[in-house]
Amino acid sequence: MKRFTRRALLAGLPLAAIAPKPVVARPQPPGQTKITKFVLHKASRRWRDFLFVEVHTDAGIVGLGEGTCSGRVDIVEEAIRWLERNMKGLDPAGPEYHWHRNYWDLTRWRRGPMLMTALSAVDIALWDIEGKRLGVPVHRLLGGPVRKKLRVYHSHWNSEMGERTPGNFVRHTTETKAKGWTAVKWVVPRGASETEQIRNTVAEVQAVRDTAGPDFDIGLELAERFSLRSAIRLAKAIEPYDVLFIEEPIKREAPWAFGELAAKSPVPIATGEGLLSRYQFKQLLDHRGAQIVQPDVVKVGGITEIRKIAHLAETYNIEVAPHQPYGPIAHVASVHAMSTIRNFLIHEWEADDEELFRDVSAGTFPIQKDGVITLPEAPGLGIEVDFAELARRQPYKG
Repeated sequence: MKRFTRRALLAGLPLAAIAPKPVVARPQPPGQTKITKFVLHKASRRWRDFLFVEVHTDAGIVGLGEGTCSGRVDIVEEAIRWLERNMKGLDPAGPEYHWHRNYWDLTRWRRGPMLMTALSAVDIALWDIEGKRLGVPVHRLLGGPVRKKLRVYHSHWNSEMGERTPGNFVRHTTETKAKGWTAVKWVVPRGASETEQIRNTVAEVQAVRDTAGPDFDIGLELAERFSLRSAIRLAKAIEPYDVLFIEEPIKREAPWAFGELAAKSPVPIATGEGLLSRYQFKQLLDHRGAQIVQPDVVKVGGITEIRKIAHLAETYNIEVAPHQPYGPIAHVASVHAMSTIRNFLIHEWEADDEELFRDVSAGTFPIQKDGVITLPEAPGLGIEVDFAELARRQPYKG
């Protein structure tokens, strides 16, 4: 291309001959890969019904997604089948395009936990396909990780402990630390009265703190059981024990109440597992309703949306600790997304399922060591699952 220079002008060349030629975009040829079908798999373990989707293509690439939603997987399954009818024959490339189309364009009746879970399952599978097609891990497609090791906490920590006695808490804490864990979370005990419930919670927290020492983090799942007043009372009672966060103390539908709670609680507030989009998270953030947000990759719209929520939270100087009590695919999808997030704090991890997930994934599921997991580096999500073996060992109950 001739340069538009002073020498050319002085030489008397016509402007059309020396001006830069416009760059004309050439249309890309149609994609060579097409979605052919969805295959669904179900299993049950403890209180959860797992739902997984395989998105098959005519190139032989299969993407794995997860739509686990305990007690509601039959509804999610129907929603995934509806998406299948609207996606067969399309090129799977471009998860952002498909998210936009599936959420905004196919119908104006969007949102709701079942629809968003279905959207999430398919979105995760499309990212897996894209990574496998290009031969890179999903986190590379997201811009590359800012960390390759992610801190995790042992979730539902007391579910396999037995009776809730101080002695059992001491024993379980010692065993957990010996396995490398540096953080745990458990559901607070019920009580006949508010005072009894708070007293029992303080006794458990004190037993763990005295046993584990100061360099061990404690999270408490309150499961929306408290009022604004009683949640503040509980937070003040456990303040001396340096608790990392209290999770969902009050009903999730009231972001304004979370704002008052976060302002008055001496313990950081974490919430967000029941919020379904960046728009709902913005309401919570605008009300300063939490110091830690907990988006769920299987509920907010998959990898595509959870990153937008995390980036939104960063603008409010809020940390992210994703909600994740589901199956192996959801765990791995979430850590790929969080590896690229600067304001990531810690990741929920179903430690009591690690051995099962490792067995049915031919060793590709990451295992906690010294309180962290290592990011998968294989193409796509970096995990493969033997669904037949999982269903054999954990039959679907519904």
